[in-house]
Amino acid sequence: MNVILLDNVENLGKIGDLVKVKPGYGRNYLLPQGKAALATDANIKQIDVRRAELEKAAAVDLVAAKTRAESISGMELVIQANAGSEDKLFGSVGPIDIADAFEKVQVEVQRSEIRMPDGPIHELGEFPVSVHLHPEVNADITVRVVPEE
Repeated sequence: MNVILLDNVENLGKIGDLVKVKPGYGRNYLLPQGKAALATDANIKQIDVRRAELEKAAAVDLVAAKTRAESISGMELVIQANAGSEDKLFGSVGPIDIADAFEKVQVEVQRSEIRMPDGPIHELGEFPVSVHLHPEVNADITVRVVPEE
């Protein structure tokens, strides 16, 4: 399936690029999210006309993401969890818990923006976590898991 990108898509291309994607990815993600349009002659002409407008909107999004990244970069979140002996947690700390901790300090971060490459946290301690705010912007924070009192 050939599509024209209406937004910068990570690992795929930039605004206005004509790319070939698998039909399911195009139908189920790119088209409904408004990140791409079918590569018809009419759409190609329309995108050429709207390219400057789309690039300006993408630049505004990038600036907003950089501003958010500056505000949360280096932040340390403290999450209390129920732990047993040997500092093992009963359960785990995942993206939902981290998003809730951000909410408690009145910082808006979506659960889907939190990246945990090593998976959920299962023990007490300090752990680096990345917040993916934009395809070009990431912020690193520290999550400190402490036992409940």
